[in-house]
Amino acid sequence: MAAQLNLSGPPDSGLSSLTDQSMSSQTSNRSLRVAEKERRKNEAEDPSVLALQYFYNVEAGTPVSGNDEVERNLVLVEQVAYRNGLSPEAISIMLEFAMSLRMGHSLCPRVLKCLIPVTVVPQEAVVRGVSWLGVGKIPVSTQVLFIKWVLTVFDMIDAKDQLRAIYGFIFSFVSEENLCPFICHLLYLLTSKQIVQVFRVRKLLELQSKLGRQPFLLNLLSLYKVFCPELVTLSIPSRSKSVFKNHNMPWKSALFAVQKRNGSQVASSISLASASKDGTNRRKRKHRHLEIPVLSSVVNKEPQTETSRRLVPLVQIQSVAELLENMDHIELPAQMGSLLGSSLALQYLDCVQDESALLRLNFWLGYALHEELLFCGDGASQNSEESLQFLDKLLSTQHFLQEGFSSSEAFLYKFLNVWDGSLLRPQILGLLSNIPVIPSSQIGRLLFEPLMQLFFTSSVFFKCGLIECLNNMLLKWLIWHSVYALEDDLDISLNSHTSINMTLSGFKDSVMGLVDFVGRLGSIGLQLEGCHSLLLSFILDFYTMVCDMFLKYGLPLVVLPPPGVFYPALFATDPVSVDRLAFIMYRYKVNLTSAKSQEKLTEQAFHISRQTFREFNNYTVYMVNCLWNSKMFQPGMGVQLGEELLLKSNVPQYWTSFDLVHHPAFMSYAIDFHQKCWPGKKDIDLDSIKHSKPWSWYLEYLFSQGYDGLELFVQSNIRARQGDGQQGDSLST
Repeated sequence: MAAQLNLSGPPDSGLSSLTDQSMSSQTSNRSLRVAEKERRKNEAEDPSVLALQYFYNVEAGTPVSGNDEVERNLVLVEQVAYRNGLSPEAISIMLEFAMSLRMGHSLCPRVLKCLIPVTVVPQEAVVRGVSWLGVGKIPVSTQVLFIKWVLTVFDMIDAKDQLRAIYGFIFSFVSEENLCPFICHLLYLLTSKQIVQVFRVRKLLELQSKLGRQPFLLNLLSLYKVFCPELVTLSIPSRSKSVFKNHNMPWKSALFAVQKRNGSQVASSISLASASKDGTNRRKRKHRHLEIPVLSSVVNKEPQTETSRRLVPLVQIQSVAELLENMDHIELPAQMGSLLGSSLALQYLDCVQDESALLRLNFWLGYALHEELLFCGDGASQNSEESLQFLDKLLSTQHFLQEGFSSSEAFLYKFLNVWDGSLLRPQILGLLSNIPVIPSSQIGRLLFEPLMQLFFTSSVFFKCGLIECLNNMLLKWLIWHSVYALEDDLDISLNSHTSINMTLSGFKDSVMGLVDFVGRLGSIGLQLEGCHSLLLSFILDFYTMVCDMFLKYGLPLVVLPPPGVFYPALFATDPVSVDRLAFIMYRYKVNLTSAKSQEKLTEQAFHISRQTFREFNNYTVYMVNCLWNSKMFQPGMGVQLGEELLLKSNVPQYWTSFDLVHHPAFMSYAIDFHQKCWPGKKDIDLDSIKHSKPWSWYLEYLFSQGYDGLELFVQSNIRARQGDGQQGDSLST
């Protein structure tokens, strides 16, 4: 060829541009001899152009064995490809040479592995490559390698309309057992609602009966079911893994190297992976690829059709008003991960009814989390600033949408089994708190077992963080219940697009399991940490919400704190903990009273077991006897000590040790009140406060310090019954 082809130039460079250059030199005033000399000089400076010309012009049947020329030219093309990448024209020439088998099939895999694009991949080249699959001469291993390459550069293909036009031709290859996993992945990316047909569903179901419930078939069927649920009657597990395997290993390291040298962002799903394996077969990543992609439009240089003219790229939307006007004509970006970086894009994701957007985003996100965090062997690099920013962005997205992603949920279940409790702790606990309701049959294996091991082997600060995380998780579960509860059953939406139908009984079992789990953690954690006041505070935060589940969130369930939480709070040395326990017990009484009154009025009200009333009454009587009646350590009390042991303690009037005057949490207030009430007395006699008038003044003084919970408890359980000559109050069963 007389014209020169540029391997790594811009998309518009090529045969025509170099021909124009040659003609312009001929029309100049220079002589033909000078022009010829300049042309030869340019060719000598860029021998890769001649190499590309060789593959463009090589004739079919040219032998490979002993052909030094083809080896020399292929090495030149590989050097340019791995250094700067190949231009679209070079991609077209080399792909056509490889798939047409003009020099046999021995060079085809080698050529495919060096197809590293510098900008975009021409759609026509991919379509021609797919068409060669139907010839039947290409070895199966080479066909698989070609489909893997298409999947790798899928987001770099400049248009997709022609590929969707040959969807039926591509679908015909699902019958090939070796090609089926990769063809299903490609079909998954190309599927739209109009493409889903009955015969395709039947074909996939037939393959499933032959091959079994393979993930690649289930993933494609799940997408078909999203678009046309009436055509796919197969029951697909809602928690099944919806991520295809990573097939881009032969190209990813080369793509990253080209991206780094060119200083550009390669808009491809390949950017989710990182560096290649090292000599010890360990995956080591430098975490340069967890960045949120830039929101950009799909590159399309083809003449626009009537349908494409109506599409508005999401990147062009500047306001919510424009988003609402064009809601039905939005063109999704090539890289779905870019939605996380735009609030308008998230608004669209929250409102759109087309579930393919969420499925694509979940696929991208699941791939990123698994490849860059779960399967990364270099723990030090996981603490990079890039990882923190990525997870923070994911958290802010979930808070914006008020829901989590199924891909991040699946990632967390695996990550908890290898987590050390310190790596990215705030981010992981934040994601964990967004996990939707887990069925009671699975919650122990997925959540409780790994968290229990972490809880008992970590510091008190991790224990506090985990209790807060579970508190936030329960809060979201209760809010979902209050929003989605129906009369007959419960529809708890995992997100705005998919849901899990759970009966009210099943939801109550999950909530009860979570509350009991926190109760066990709290009881043993307080023993391990010596009733640490900070840990106790977080545990009481949790039960402040639990005590109001019936009235505040409409959940017909009452779960009391275990003794390992109740008694450490009652005997705490800080008055805040005792006050909060008093408030919690007051709210329990309000909820139980309301539930019991409804039970008497209507038959549909839920029934509270006698055991629950008995436990509450025992707790209440014990608090009243300790704080008010000065009857500590009496027979029949929840905490008992032998008479001999109490006498050996040499504590005078030990039965008064935990009333409102002598309690370690309130003794400083009692001393301060005594000094103000009897300023002239040198000897402090705290028992004098228990006389009638000083006692009333002391209570007013104590309540004026801001202990509203204690005041509510006293008014509800003691003062309301004093007119009847009783000191305490209890609920009858």
